[in-house]
Order: sequence, then C-alpha cells, then structure tokens
Amino acid sequence: MTSAPSGRQYRIVSGPHEAVIVEVGGGIREYRVGGRDVLAPYAVDAMSDGAHGAVLIPWPNRLRDGKYHFGGADYQVPLTEPGKSNAIHGFLRWRGWVASGHESDEVTMRTTLYPRPEYPFHLDIAVHYALSDAGLTVTTTARNSGAAPAPYGCGHHPYLSPGGGPLDAAVLHLDAATRIRTDPYRQLPAGTEPVSDTPEFDFRAARPIGSARIDHGFTDLARDAEGRAWVRLRGTDNQVAELWVDESYPIIQLFTADTLTGDHRRTGMAAEPMTCPPNAFQSGERLITLAPGASFTARWGARLTPGP
Repeated sequence: MTSAPSGRQYRIVSGPHEAVIVEVGGGIREYRVGGRDVLAPYAVDAMSDGAHGAVLIPWPNRLRDGKYHFGGADYQVPLTEPGKSNAIHGFLRWRGWVASGHESDEVTMRTTLYPRPEYPFHLDIAVHYALSDAGLTVTTTARNSGAAPAPYGCGHHPYLSPGGGPLDAAVLHLDAATRIRTDPYRQLPAGTEPVSDTPEFDFRAARPIGSARIDHGFTDLARDAEGRAWVRLRGTDNQVAELWVDESYPIIQLFTADTLTGDHRRTGMAAEPMTCPPNAFQSGERLITLAPGASFTARWGARLTPGP
C-alpha cells in the first residue's frame, strides 16, 4: 500500500524497546519490548478502532449532548457518538499532526487547535514520546496561544496487552478506592462509589479479570513515592504490562473492549489516563481553565516487567 490509513509512521527504538507513533491523531500505534506487545497494537493497514492509542484533547471521554457553557456563552459541538447523543474524545483523533525532533529514541508530535465556532480557543499541542531502559514516557503539553481563557482536559487511549493469552485469564491490579458510576445507556457519570461496595470492580488486590465487563473511570488512586499511580496487567506468559500516570492524571478509565469487533474484542485492556472525568465540560469537575499564555503538562508511561 502506498499510504497507511494512520499516515506517516515514526519508529523509535531503544535497545529491546520499540514503538511506532503515527501522523493521524498523533497517537501511538504499537509499543513492544523484545517482540512482546506492551500496548495492544493495530495494524499498519488499518484505521485506529476503539480510539487505539489516540490523544484525547480538549476533553477525554463523553460530553452529554455535545453542549457546554463557558465564559458566559453556550456552545454546541458535533455529536461524534450520535447513537448516544454524545460528543466523545475531543477534536484531534483524525487530524494530521507534524513530527519534530524525530531521533532514534524519541519524537514529538505537534498540532494547533485553531478557534472554531464550537470551541473559539487557540491551543498549541505537543506530545513527546521517548523510549529508554525505563520504558515509554509520554509527555503532553498544551499552551493557550489565544487571548481568552480556554476550557481544557486531556487524556490518552492506550490498551495494555495481555500478550498472546486471552484477556479473561489476565491478572489485573489497579489500586483505586473509587469508581465513577455511569448510566447504562449513555455511559455518562451517575455518581461515585467505593469499590469496596462493588467487589466486581475492586482490583486493589491483583486478580484475574474473568468475564468482567468494565468501562468505568477509577479515582482516589494510590501513588508511589514519586507520585505515580499504576495499572498492571499480567498475561499468561507471566509478563506484566504496566502503565503509570503522574499526579496530573487523577483518573484512569478501564475498558475491557467488549464493544470492539474482530481481533480487538477483549484482546486488550484500555487504561486511559484522564485529567478530568467524563462530561467535565458540563459539570466543571476537575476542568482546567488555561489562562492566555499558560501551559499544562501531564505525563504517563508504560513498561514491561517479569511477573512474580
């Protein structure tokens, strides 16, 4: 094929670590260590399905009816999940990004979100991907280049890979005390509850996923001495795909990919760093207001480790 659906492919390598970053959406198509997938990939001749590897800006997850109020004005964005009357995952998933600083082990993807009627704000976005002995590090920075304050949230949509085994047999560990409940039809927030009240969603102690169907945000994350929270997915090969988030990400959305089709249905576990919960443009919960000239940076990463 002369052109991949995801555009130009930017391969970065550091020892046994290798990743491919793509032009369309500025996301990550694959990351593996020693030939073992850490992030579940999608094929070079395919479009990203289920938001595989996508950058989610200026909001992650869902926005009810595509409506929000900010700075004294009402706005209506296109409904990109029309069956549920939601707008989902921002504006940048299908945009062509520009690569800069492409070296053997790193690349920065850049784009500009220019003012538009439904979002009359001006953001310059850079996502830096770097590999090292410690794994993959992803740094997202947004700068408000406009003259007015801008509402902002960000996220990313990687899928942790269980290796060659089934997701049902993989062992999941996420030390999060609280789950964001959602309504069953539109998957919009309907409050929160302690995971101790719903044992099927309590993964504070590592255990097999089994037949659990998960598509929820988790918060009140336990953090290590560096302020990082971790998701760990151990496959039947006893290798552990790990994802960490810094303190800029208070929420991790888990998704067992039940609604995907073909080879991607329940073959990876989405572990999505989010700076704000679903529908934050309406609720204002954890919504970031970027002042003119201000920037916001958030980091997450992934690695592969041997199991116990």
